[in-house]
This record gives sequence, C-alpha cells and structure tokens, in this order.
Amino acid sequence: MAVQKLWWKHGVVYQIYPRSFKDSNADGIGDLEGIISKLDYLQELGIDAIWLSPIYPSPDADFGYDVADYRDIDPKYGDLESFQRFQSEAHKRNIKVIMDLVLNHSSDQHKWFVEARQSKDNPYRDYYIWADGKNGKAPNNWGAIFGGSAWNWDEQAQQYYLHLFYEGQPDLNWRNPKLYQEMMDIFRFWCDRGVDGFRLDVFNLYYKDKDLRDNPRRFPPTPPFGRIYDWQDHLYDFDQPEMLPALEDIRKILDSYPERYAVGETYPEVADTVTSYAAPGRLHAAFNFAFLHNDWKAKQFLKTIQFWEAPENAEIQPTYVLGNHDVPRPATRYAKGKEDARMKVAAVMLLTLRGTPYIYYGDEIGQRDIPVRRRKDIQDPIGKRYFPLMKGRDGCRAPMQWDASDNAGFTSAEVKPWLPVHKDHTHRNVVAQTNDPDSLLNQYKTLIKLRKENSALYAGDLTLIDLNSSDILAYTRSSAEQTVFICLNFSNKTQMIHLPKEFTQATLLYSTHKKALTDPLENTYSLQANEAIILQQ
Repeated sequence: MAVQKLWWKHGVVYQIYPRSFKDSNADGIGDLEGIISKLDYLQELGIDAIWLSPIYPSPDADFGYDVADYRDIDPKYGDLESFQRFQSEAHKRNIKVIMDLVLNHSSDQHKWFVEARQSKDNPYRDYYIWADGKNGKAPNNWGAIFGGSAWNWDEQAQQYYLHLFYEGQPDLNWRNPKLYQEMMDIFRFWCDRGVDGFRLDVFNLYYKDKDLRDNPRRFPPTPPFGRIYDWQDHLYDFDQPEMLPALEDIRKILDSYPERYAVGETYPEVADTVTSYAAPGRLHAAFNFAFLHNDWKAKQFLKTIQFWEAPENAEIQPTYVLGNHDVPRPATRYAKGKEDARMKVAAVMLLTLRGTPYIYYGDEIGQRDIPVRRRKDIQDPIGKRYFPLMKGRDGCRAPMQWDASDNAGFTSAEVKPWLPVHKDHTHRNVVAQTNDPDSLLNQYKTLIKLRKENSALYAGDLTLIDLNSSDILAYTRSSAEQTVFICLNFSNKTQMIHLPKEFTQATLLYSTHKKALTDPLENTYSLQANEAIILQQ
C-alpha cells in the first residue's frame, strides 16, 4: 500500500534568512519581492517548503527576533499584500510556507510593552514579567543568554522586567490569561491567511517559575564561561511543566486547519525534553541540533541517529539540520580547502535519513562564512558585545551567491549590501554550479529527486548497519515497495566494505564519485575517500 505523502513529514524544507536572500529594490537588504523572483530556482531545486526567518516589524535589536507587531510585515521586506503574493506564488509551485513565531519575548517597542511601562495598574502590565528588587539588587540570580543579568531596571516603570535575551527583548508572561489568548490568536491569524506552518523560536522558555526562585549554581560551567547564564542549572527559567498543556492547545488550533505544522526550537537542546515536546498531540516535531555541533566523525553522527531511532522514539518525527542562522556553515566547519567532497557526503546523509531535512540557504552551493575580523564591521549584537571571544553570527548570514557579478547578484553593484559577500562568489555561485554537472548544487538536485521518487527514502524505516569501521556510517531504508542501502565514508582514504548479503546483487543507484551503474555489484565495494553511495536491491 502506497504511503500518503505529508509535506512536512516526507518533504524537504529550505530556510531563508530574508535579509540575505535577494534584494529587489537596491537598498542592500533582501525582501519578499526578491524571494518571489527566486521561487523558480527553489522549485527546480525540488524543495517542498520555505521557512522564513522573522519578517515582522522590528527595530532589529536581534534582526527580527524582537517583534514589534505580530500581525504585520516589516516595510523593509514588503507588506501584507506582498506577503500574500509571495505565498500565492509559492503555493502555485507546490511550495508550502513556514513562518517563524517569536513568542517568548517581544520587542520593547511593541505597543504592549510601551503600555506596560506606564503604571502598575495598566492592563498590559501583566503581559510581561515584572518584579521588585531584593536588597537593592535584581529579583533573582537568573542570567541572560546574551550576557549579564536577565533583569533590567526600568526607571519609568519603577520595577525590574525579565529578559532572557537582550534588554530590548522583554519576556512575555504566558501565565496571564489575556496574553495567552493573544498568543493563540496569533496562530489563528496567520493560519487564516493561509500560512502552512510555524517554527517556534525557543518555545521551551515560554513559562518561568511562578515564584521566580534562584537557579542553583553549576560547576563546572558550560561554554563560553563568561556569562552569568553559563554558571547556572536552569531549573526555574526553562522547561516548566505548564509548557505541555500549552503545546496541546497550540496543536488543537493547528489541527482545526488542513495540514498545518509546527516545529519547535528548544534552548538548550536536551534530548529527552525534546522528545516529550514532540510526542503525539503536541508539536509535530522539535529540532535536532546535534549535527550542528558534531565533529566530522562517523561515530558522532551515529550516536545522534541511534537516539532518534531508539524504539521509544518510534512515534517521534526526527528533524535533521546541517546549518542555520546561528552557527558557522557546514562547509566552514567541515570542508577542507576549496573542495566539496565532504559536503556531498553530508548532503547524502541529510537527504536519506528518516525524518524531515532542513537546508539553510546557500548550503546547497557550499557557501562558506564570511570572515569577521574587526569589531567595527560586526552587525550582530552578540559579536559586538563579546568580540573577540565570540564574533557573532554575521559569518553564516552573508548574502546568497547567485552569480559572479559584483555583490554576487544579491543586489545592485552600486549598492553596499548589509553584509559583504564572500570573495569566493566569483567561482562559487548558483550560475556556475548550475552549469557544472558534478557540482554540489546538482548533487542536491539529484538527491532531492531521488528522495521524492523512492518511497524507501521519503517514508521508509531505518536500520543501522555495523560494517566494523569507525569511519563508515551505514544504514538501510525500507518501505513496502523497496529497500535501499546507504553507506558514507567519512575518511580521506579508500575503504573496502563487505556488503550485507541482501545487497550483493544490488545496483548502484547513486554515488558522489561516479555515475550510477547498471551491473549488479559483487559482495564487496571499494568505497573511495569521502564517497557516499546508495544501493538498491
């Protein structure tokens, strides 16, 4: 019996950082019209959904993750009309739209917070978390993720307010029934406008301990060691029990619309907690970020896959990502020199595992981080605060490299883009790779097409295979119609592998190194350095 395809379960999601994708009006910042102009490219790539990082009105204290209005579009990206046009054009190409919802905190310029500061009896006061100090100090010892205390004294309000991120991102009070209803209505607002899904930013922080108790001290601290946050066990500011019924309410809203979806970002990611949030009746999925932090070692990737394939997690939909807007790009972390051999292996892994793969814009052409050398050039507030210990996230947010022209085709040659383009754009760009049949981009296109056409790859079970090599990762994907075997060589040397007996007469469906063969294989295969293969019985 054929599997009924669900776009969010069996498809491929592509993350766009809107500031950096395509500028249509020559102001140096990407926008919705620019994205519309590249939808044909994304359709040809083969993706099923676009996740847009935040495009709501924002003063950009954290580049859109400080929202000033949850029901509108920032003018630098367009307006509600251009968003509807973008969504309509995406849907014409069978591409779904996922919006980023930032509901743990708002901007301090949101009208709710502007009102809340006015007085203690203002009806919006309890939309945020306020407290008096203790002995002339902050209400408790909580540290902000972006450094310093999580509490800020507001002279106008004559109280402290909580901000687990920047001072300009006050935390919302999900315990307030009116605020809670506002949050639920935001989901309805965008669902009513036809949005297909949501990525929930740091959703596990929505609730805080109602008594605002001190967090216990942690020793040793977690990296990077320089923040109050690093020295605490986060018992009272993260992962409170009230989160579960809230997720169930969100899921009920989404289920009242056809094929709506929500994936959550937990911070920090704790595997057992993630699975509880993605259990049936809650989120459809929660992000698995382990691949973002692994070294280029098969056993590290294996450990992550083993967790998600454990029997107790059988009902959980895994997600796999190699890059996003917060960490160095995979090519920066893993590639050696100018070659993309490892990136091709990584692409095979990402697009053949059980679960939903997410591709960060530009990773399909192997974009590298732009270098960040001087504090005065940094745009990211994290980098400005912690340089040189931390250089921020500008490196992975540079403009998309469309062609070899000045500014890489991202914006007009006469315009200064908000971040510089990488100097390698003259040879590493979409046009050049489109014309090269062996390019990383064309490998991505081929792999996505294979995934769509083979039920074992988009919907099959996964079984890990031990080939007695710490450099090899191998597994099968099996559906009612077919079984395929995937083998990845993470080393820089040839590995002679003994194929599982059921694959000794298999054919080579795909290789990163050579064209697919039609002759059956023998019982061994010479897996070249940094080669990945897919065999079919």
